[in-house]
Amino acid sequence: MNPFQGKVAIVTGGGAGIGKSICEELARRGSIVVIADIHEDNARSVADNIVQNGGVSCAKGVDVSKENEVKQLIENTVEQYGCLDYMFNNAGIAIGGDCRDLSMEQWNKVIDINLYGVVYGSTYAYQIMARQGFGHIINTASATGLMPQPGNTPYCASKHAVVGLSLSLRYEGMDLGVKVSTVCPGHVQTDIYKNMKVVNVTNEKVVASLPVKAMNAIEAAEIVLTGVIKNKDIIIFPNNVKWAWRIHRFFPRLLDKAWIEKIRSIRKLRQKI
Repeated sequence: MNPFQGKVAIVTGGGAGIGKSICEELARRGSIVVIADIHEDNARSVADNIVQNGGVSCAKGVDVSKENEVKQLIENTVEQYGCLDYMFNNAGIAIGGDCRDLSMEQWNKVIDINLYGVVYGSTYAYQIMARQGFGHIINTASATGLMPQPGNTPYCASKHAVVGLSLSLRYEGMDLGVKVSTVCPGHVQTDIYKNMKVVNVTNEKVVASLPVKAMNAIEAAEIVLTGVIKNKDIIIFPNNVKWAWRIHRFFPRLLDKAWIEKIRSIRKLRQKI
């Protein structure tokens, strides 16, 4: 049985990265995929490719930090297709650096997209799904929503909030037929770090400091959808991140040195500018 066949799914941030791969995999499995992205051209390119391969998809230009745009996206999708089965709140950005260098404008931008974008998507999808009596909300957090990430504090804070939101909403939705899962990936081959701003550090140095090994976004999408089928509360990957999370939960002091070295590495890059 294919639980995605003929189902209606919205994916925010679907024009690139994990979101793009999720859209393509959903379409391959027979879903009707609404691709929402602030870069509408990217969303349209993904949708066109899906249609050319025999799938059903459309693209929408949406800024998830704007409540009304997210509300309209969800309402228009239900009006067009009659229901909403899956809501993937996946859009996100990162602005990092030494916290003393960050402006409130930068903090607000991260929180508006990473947290409020998920709040808007979850709230309006939840209301509709509760009336329907079915549906699944999948919120993309991060492994840094479960553990510290010095040098990327606004992102880490927003992702911790997404985890708390999702786990709480999961229990609220159980009696109403609404499922909620949280996606917590580690390093995946996407452009989020290439595009991220690290204050007082050049982008080239940021990219050069990233781990050489990273999971392929296609593999990540398959893991996400497998977790959705199993209705997992937290979908965390790859395996090295799972082990880091377990160590952090049960023996948190063992990772103190790693967290301290992380911010020291950022400061070394900062000092060389």
